[in-house]
Amino acid sequence: MNKLIGIGLIGFLAGVGMRALAEVPPQPEAASGYSSAQEARGRLFMAVTANPLATDAAVEILRAGGTAADAAIAAQLVLNLVEPQSSGLGGGGFLLYHDVRQNRLRAYDGRETAPSAARPERFLGGDGKPLSFAEAAVGGRSVGVPGLPALLDLAYRNHGRTLWPKLFAPALRLAVEGFPLSPRLHKLLAEDRFLRADPAARRLYYEADGRPKPVGAKIVNREYGFVLLALAQHGTKIFYEGPIARDIAAAVRNHARNPGDLSEADMAAYRPLEREPLCGERLGNYRVCGMPPPSSGGVAVLQMLTFSEGIAGHAPLAPESVHRFAEAGRLAYADRARYLADPAFAVVPVPALLDPAYLAARSQLIRAEASMGRAAAGALPGKQSLGEDISPELPATTHLSIVDAEGNAVSLTSSVEAAFGSRIMVHGFLLNNQLTDFSFLPEEGGRPVANRVEAGKRPLSSMAPTVIYDMGKDGAGRIAAILGSPGGRQIINYVAKTVLALLAWNLPPAEAVALPHFGSRNGPTELERGKEAERLRPVLEKLGHEVTIHDMTSGLSVIVRRGDEWVGAADPRREGTARGE
Repeated sequence: MNKLIGIGLIGFLAGVGMRALAEVPPQPEAASGYSSAQEARGRLFMAVTANPLATDAAVEILRAGGTAADAAIAAQLVLNLVEPQSSGLGGGGFLLYHDVRQNRLRAYDGRETAPSAARPERFLGGDGKPLSFAEAAVGGRSVGVPGLPALLDLAYRNHGRTLWPKLFAPALRLAVEGFPLSPRLHKLLAEDRFLRADPAARRLYYEADGRPKPVGAKIVNREYGFVLLALAQHGTKIFYEGPIARDIAAAVRNHARNPGDLSEADMAAYRPLEREPLCGERLGNYRVCGMPPPSSGGVAVLQMLTFSEGIAGHAPLAPESVHRFAEAGRLAYADRARYLADPAFAVVPVPALLDPAYLAARSQLIRAEASMGRAAAGALPGKQSLGEDISPELPATTHLSIVDAEGNAVSLTSSVEAAFGSRIMVHGFLLNNQLTDFSFLPEEGGRPVANRVEAGKRPLSSMAPTVIYDMGKDGAGRIAAILGSPGGRQIINYVAKTVLALLAWNLPPAEAVALPHFGSRNGPTELERGKEAERLRPVLEKLGHEVTIHDMTSGLSVIVRRGDEWVGAADPRREGTARGE
């Protein structure tokens, strides 16, 4: 953090200035609607985020010569402010970084950790049965130690170039001057039953009568601004040790209805981790890379790509494609529920799950003429004593994809878990409810669940930031695509389908992100409401699928290399934008 030396708070404020509020662009579309995805093109750089103000922040840093890591930090700090339901300082995330000078992909784990007092029966009631999700998630019981500030700090120390305080300027301007309440945030505020009970959140987002402030209302979050100033001046240590950490712990432990046990010592002990990226040779010359456990995204996406082999011979929405992809999901999600967890607390058999012979044998279970129904986990020697994970993992998350002028690239998925997390606001940001990503049942059928709650453990995640390399004839490996999505446990399906859309069906980015969703999480076959996929219900039911139709609001952010330029596209189901130069 030596780049902070000699930069005081007064100099910081004078250096970054304050843009007039009139220059803050309005949000472009309602989150509950659907608009055609537009592609952006750029020869120098590209940024795709879930909100136009965050995309603007990334572009501001990239124009000034910042790296992809710099731009990702600036964009993420803005996302905390303008879509607090999805991510922020009180949450965590996973980040992939392609370092062009080292020609190396690096993987960073900023997942939250369980407090030292956490026990396996955390989410069981007095009758020994699992709590309802609301009983578990709302309040202090569900809050893990936030990992996002430390994750951003680690990425900056390894890959940053811009002066650290400058990265806070876009978010600070918006926090102090205000930003317009977007249609999506307004809708979520209106629908949420619990956030109004938090006094700080109520003052910030609601009128006196409890109704959310109207679309376009100026939201000024000065408390978050003070935190940004503290982090800009002192670095992230001040988040984990001192008044901020003390207030986080106190808010968790003193929650009136559902207190937790997170402590200041838990905050001070948190460390982000660098892990080895998980890569596999899939789809011809393309190498697909993702996060290893405690994210299940990398393993499951690679499995699904193998199980979906041959799908390129059919159109994306052909019955054969949807059938095979759903069956692939059954197999991957079955293995996920049985075997995947924090590798510091369980022996996670990643090599066995990706072994070609194992995958080939599992693929034989997929029949063209009928659905297999519910799949069982694959048989792995010495692993049959594990129970099946039961955790809901709701879809309140965000993703951003960025590539800079040098060719460095970031794929970052971050989250507070459910919409608005635990509904506890501290210093202008919301605390996560990520501990509900652990299995509520510590045992299943008398067998321990790998993803059970344990002190200091990181809960299993479906987040799947992804980087794809075109290995070419020389095998050198050049970035072909950067992508990821929010969506809870559906993230795996969203990302795997989009990889197939890009590589197997050769769809341009805008068509890939807009492709109707379909798939299975080893339950019903799910089809996206209001899209062309709905028409497949009769033929799938004839094949034995149980079919459900519902909204599937992914938030894909995709960047693809086309010749000498980058092409970006944001999911039309949310408020995201893509910008390049």
